Amino acid sequence: MKEFLKYTLATILGIVVSFFMFFFLLIIIISASSQEKPVEVQPNTLLYIDLAETIVERAEENPFDFFPTDGFSAMKQLGLNNILNNIDKAKNDDNIAGIYMELSFINAGLATVEEIRNALIEFKESGKFIVTYSDYYTQKAYYLASISDKIYLNPAGELGFTGLGAQILFYKDALDKLGIEAQVIRHGTYKSAVEPYMYNEMSDENREQIMGWVGSIWQNMLGEIGKAREIPSETLFSLADKFTIRSAEHALKHQLVDSLLYKDEVISVLKQRTGIPEKKDLKSITLKRYTKAPKKREYKGLAKDKIAVIYAHGSIISGNMGEGTISSERISKTIRQARRDSSIRAIVIRVNSGGGGALPSEVIWRELNLARNVKPVVASLGDVAASGGYYIIAPADTIVAHPNTITGSIGVFAILPNTQKFMNKKLGVHVDVAKTNPYADFGNIFRPLTGEEKEVIRFSIEKVYDTFVSHVSAGRNMTWDEVDQIGQGRVWSGVNAVNNGLVDVFGGLNTAIDIAAEMAGLDKYRIVELPKLENALEQLLRELSENTRARIFKKELGDYYKYLKQLEELESSTGILTKLPFEVELY
Repeated sequence: MKEFLKYTLATILGIVVSFFMFFFLLIIIISASSQEKPVEVQPNTLLYIDLAETIVERAEENPFDFFPTDGFSAMKQLGLNNILNNIDKAKNDDNIAGIYMELSFINAGLATVEEIRNALIEFKESGKFIVTYSDYYTQKAYYLASISDKIYLNPAGELGFTGLGAQILFYKDALDKLGIEAQVIRHGTYKSAVEPYMYNEMSDENREQIMGWVGSIWQNMLGEIGKAREIPSETLFSLADKFTIRSAEHALKHQLVDSLLYKDEVISVLKQRTGIPEKKDLKSITLKRYTKAPKKREYKGLAKDKIAVIYAHGSIISGNMGEGTISSERISKTIRQARRDSSIRAIVIRVNSGGGGALPSEVIWRELNLARNVKPVVASLGDVAASGGYYIIAPADTIVAHPNTITGSIGVFAILPNTQKFMNKKLGVHVDVAKTNPYADFGNIFRPLTGEEKEVIRFSIEKVYDTFVSHVSAGRNMTWDEVDQIGQGRVWSGVNAVNNGLVDVFGGLNTAIDIAAEMAGLDKYRIVELPKLENALEQLLRELSENTRARIFKKELGDYYKYLKQLEELESSTGILTKLPFEVELY
């Protein structure tokens, strides 16, 4: 027994020592990686762009990139901020000869694609070339590729060109089978976030609004593709309408691509363009690696004045969560600090959100409204800035969006499940309550709401809607009735929003920064991105302590993990919601 205890204790001690040695080694590696030397770019190098990874507003450095195992791997991401900065940097980099893109599936919204596309158009002003190749172009990929000097397609490849569609899942029959009633109270004729729980198909109002903004975005895409390829929009619409592009040969015949080439032939073309002998390798650098290359500075020294770019992307929730959610405590505190910092002369808030809780939206709105009274505030809208996502930026002096941005959805709803039938009939479980007052168990999901309780919720919804409309009215210099007329939960495209007054000007983040600089009277300034991202060590500690279940699901479900996350967010949502009617995914 004594020997057994000795060896057991020795084993435990060995495990503990090994863990601390491993942890210490990780810290050394992370510290070393954070002190990497700047990348030197060789003359005549191509900037290689592959957008297969998930594109987010800004990506955290993954401390587990150096691991050979999948045990610690995270979903790889590209930060839109880095993509835009690198394209801008390459424009003035004498060592960058041009850009070569390999595009197929782009995991980003159409407004994000538009922003990258506009950056590439500006890059072409330098006189440098852009060449794109793919085995298969999705519509998003082709929209981005369309500004290229040359577009190449594999002879056996395909190009999708059939128009846009928006798909919604409906759960009413499934809930009926389970015996679960979705008790819905809403304000807004078009506030259709609750429709999947009420119907089995879109309402007429919902179909009308979807066709409105989808059609607007499609017309914008056709116009921009037509301008770049010198093809009338009507011709492009007809190609999609008749499903004309069914093969690579069709794409070439109708001038959507320039040549049908295999990849080795494209490489030969690139060598000729850059003057590289056929027997030698092309010189290229990836976006991620190019991020570490120094940028030419327009002036000496460090600018004293700053413009703060505050990133707010994800669902709007209460609390203090990390990147990927708009948690009220974290974002409101960041805005407050930027307001009080005298060296920050203007604020740009970058929003990509379909909304969330009404209360956390109000908390963030309050801080942005206070900031507006102190310094210029400009809002930059990404793929989506709707419902709560629009609520929080209503006080901004200027609102900037893309034609492809989805916005509006000024409406409010509440949904409470009644699981009584499910519990009683399906599970044989009954719930009883002893209470001191009639409404002590208000919000109980094991029984239906009473008429009085519904009126209480309706009162709260009407109050939130009135507040929402009032905030937009004050921020946009419109009457309450004017906002109500374009509100009612209706979703708009960026083009629609400029026409109805919800948005001021078309453009991306750089446009918003330029407007903020002009409003603040700044010639020299530097950008500070807020809230600050975790450093590699902080990420390591979070990853090691992260819920194991979530890590497993992320790894196994990949891109489909977002649907599980949506269900979890819905389950955890409390109170009145200002949320986009559906998860927008155009195909």
